[in-house]
Amino acid sequence: MMRRRHLLATPALAALARPAMAQADQRPVVTIAVQKISNTNTLETLREQSNVGSRTWNSYGETLIEQSWTGDLALKPSLADSWRRIDDRTVELTLRDGVRFHDGRTMTAEDVAFSFGPERMGWNMTVEQARNLFGTIPGQSAGRTPPPEVLAVARRVYPGLERIEVVDARTVRFVNRVPDVTLEGRISRNVAMIVSRAAFEAAGSWLDWARRPIGTGPYRIAEFRPDQMLVLDAFDDYWGGRPPVRRLRFVEVPEVASRINMLLSNEADFACDIPPDQISTVERSARHQVVGGTIMNHRLTVFDKNHPHLRNPLVRRAFTHAIDRQAIVEALWGGRTVVPRGLQFDFYGEMLQRDWTAPRYDLAEARRLLREAGYRGEPIPYRLLNNYYTNQVPTAQILVEGWRAAGLNVQIEMRENFPQVLSREGHRGVRDWSNSASFNDPTSSITTQHGPDGQQWQVGEWRNDEFGMLSREIETSTDQARRRVVFRRLLEIAEREDPAYTVLHQSVNLTAKRRDIAWQPAQAFVMDFRARNWGAST
Repeated sequence: MMRRRHLLATPALAALARPAMAQADQRPVVTIAVQKISNTNTLETLREQSNVGSRTWNSYGETLIEQSWTGDLALKPSLADSWRRIDDRTVELTLRDGVRFHDGRTMTAEDVAFSFGPERMGWNMTVEQARNLFGTIPGQSAGRTPPPEVLAVARRVYPGLERIEVVDARTVRFVNRVPDVTLEGRISRNVAMIVSRAAFEAAGSWLDWARRPIGTGPYRIAEFRPDQMLVLDAFDDYWGGRPPVRRLRFVEVPEVASRINMLLSNEADFACDIPPDQISTVERSARHQVVGGTIMNHRLTVFDKNHPHLRNPLVRRAFTHAIDRQAIVEALWGGRTVVPRGLQFDFYGEMLQRDWTAPRYDLAEARRLLREAGYRGEPIPYRLLNNYYTNQVPTAQILVEGWRAAGLNVQIEMRENFPQVLSREGHRGVRDWSNSASFNDPTSSITTQHGPDGQQWQVGEWRNDEFGMLSREIETSTDQARRRVVFRRLLEIAEREDPAYTVLHQSVNLTAKRRDIAWQPAQAFVMDFRARNWGAST
């Protein structure tokens, strides 16, 4: 019997081997060390509404319109190559030709309609109505019913959506029940990912689908191990051209030091969520650098006004005046961020309230408010996670010291996950959060998260009837001058009169990477690994 090396040396077999070797995929395998991959152990954007999920989703999923996070923050064509306004309730979109899903099917107008329909989003349906519509699949431990949080997110993002009309094979219309000047922005949100109807209907259960959704992005899901790893392989039929990376590996590494060690030891090519005090550690290596800066996200402290001592708005107002925001910016962020003008962002344009400010740091005023409220030092719980947000624990320590200096007896309660933070067991008081603007209008942030369809109302933390009424007005008005007035009143209510939250600082997203990879960070938590945002020296 010939040995293997002799077989390879024969002329006929050697001739066959050379083309195969020449055709080997030379694209790199790229490893990204992240502190967390998913908060919900799923990859369905309707459920995974998180900062960590934002890093991965747009590699496997896409929307009809995209926000230019690595560019000018404008809305750009994506799966729709154009769109136009029919009237103040209707947007018509022309679909891009020849887009393929990861299951090999060509995207159709029917897939678009399905992606926004009741089977996936369940909008305007109660959980019980959803169960009646979907039922369960025999033999499956989990049925096809979308979880309650999916229905809640759909209602939050599309409070006025009435229907999707399929005009022809390449044309769809979004029709709202009410006017909405922000409909294009809502279509760009990640929950609007276009999915394969056939793949959704073939999934054994909703959870099966949610852990392996079929989209149109440049990378397809190859493997997902919750709390460990997400592997995405290049999808070479991608409409936007051949992806530059053969395989993306997102590896969950909770500790900052471990992520940095993986990078410096060549086990990883990127390491996310780097605090500023670790930049010098990374950049002592000539082969590595830290990139990034402020993004369209603010860090918040959020109040539960049902707590016995937080029912009085004077106590919550005292909290807001006992925060030295600039000290946090300087001590923990080295001046790399700013104290924003409340819950708003510069890219709001004409809606920006330029003369608005966060509550001033004033311990005397905080003490006065507490005396007026009759507060006598009773304990108030403060729930937070262990550095889910970069510098979360050090920030909490600074906050607690400031609150104690004002006379507030705040007790830190560490939690393992967000369901525990939001749980109604025991007394909820104060918690950590962040709030993103997903498009350039206040409704993307203040009403989406704090209005009647927002998380605070849905979990029973905070509500204000005037705020709710004005939320509906700003969401449906077409008069921009009036919308500016309403937005200012929303800020007055939620930040000064009856605080729902208080803004700490604009968030900073820093990523350590190999210096030889030409890759640009986004003005969001999104990471883009398309050819347009990739280059490497040879």
